[in-house]
Order: sequence, then structure tokens, then C-alpha cells
Amino acid sequence: MRTIRRDGEHGLEIRKSRFLCALARVDSEDAARAFIAERRRTHWNANHNCTAYVLGDRGDIQRSSDDGEPGGTAGLPMLEVLRHRELTGTVAVVTRYFGGVKLGAGGLIRAYGNAVSAAVDEIGVLERRELLVVDVFADYVLGGRLESDLRDSSLIVRDVAYTDRVRIEVALPEADLPGFGVRLSELTGGRAEYETRGTTIVEVEP
Repeated sequence: MRTIRRDGEHGLEIRKSRFLCALARVDSEDAARAFIAERRRTHWNANHNCTAYVLGDRGDIQRSSDDGEPGGTAGLPMLEVLRHRELTGTVAVVTRYFGGVKLGAGGLIRAYGNAVSAAVDEIGVLERRELLVVDVFADYVLGGRLESDLRDSSLIVRDVAYTDRVRIEVALPEADLPGFGVRLSELTGGRAEYETRGTTIVEVEP
């Protein structure tokens, strides 16, 4: 799955109507509803404030609202863009200021979908990956050099702690774990050890 790079908004004018799409990163339905309520307060005089959001690590929570537009012409097309882009943790609100020209059902579907799509293009996306969290343990003699080697690799070094030994916390794809063990042994002459302790979600450039 992916998420948007940051909060932001982007506007389009389509046949004299103004479509302003605001996107925000959210981690719960309460946060999504709060953002929607804020946009509706800000644009209280707009004709419509239509909404869609997708939540969950696998995008399993999905909601949308047409906010008075003909059924299925606003919220659902917005939601379809979020689904198609494989976005999660994201809420979209498209505010419409009617310009006097009716668009028809097909025109509305295209307009609301395009508003979200253009905003996503403008703001950008990050890929969300589930990685293993691995603790590497080594003696102080090896710790500094090992930390440097791990930071210079493609691994994500999340934390380093110096207690009775050096503990270096890294994140890596599960498929890379066997190769990581071999490389660690080569770097340290077999004098370091590691253990996995769960997973984490990280955001990286797609």
C-alpha cells in the first residue's frame, strides 16, 4: 500500500465549477471525520463537500459520501481513485463551488475523480512497506565499525544502544533475512548475533 507524502490541496476549474481537493494523512476514522468536519466548516458556503477515505495497513476501511450530489457521482469516484492508487491512511474532501453549468452524471464522476487524481499527483506518494525488525548484538570492539557498515548498506538502521554490548536495531524485508545473516557473519567473523522481534511499517520512495 501507499500513502500521500503530506497534507495539501489542489484545485481544478471544470466548466465554471471550482473543485478544490484537500488531502490529509490520518490514522483513524475519528481523525478522518475531524478533518472532514474542519473542511466543511471552512467551506460552509460551498455547494458540496464530498468525501472519501481509506484506512488500515491493507486499506480495509473504506468510506465515502456524495454530500447531496446525485448518488454515486462524487464520493465513489473519489474512493475509486484512492483504491486505484493503492493509498491508505488518506482522506480526501472535494469542495465544489457550482459555476452555473450542470455537468450531468458522467461529468460529475469524471470531475470528482480527476480532482482527487490531480491532487495526488501534485502532492506525491510514499510506499508503505512491512519490514522485519531485527536486533543485532556485538561487542564494543566491533560495534562502531558494524554500525557504520550497516548504515552504508540498503538497510534501515532504526536505533543504536550501548549497554553491556552494542545493540543495533535494523529493518529489512523478510526475504532478505537469510542473506543478512550470511553478510553479518562475514562482516564480523561470526562474532555478532541477531534476533527478530516483530515487524514495522516504513514509508519509502516508490
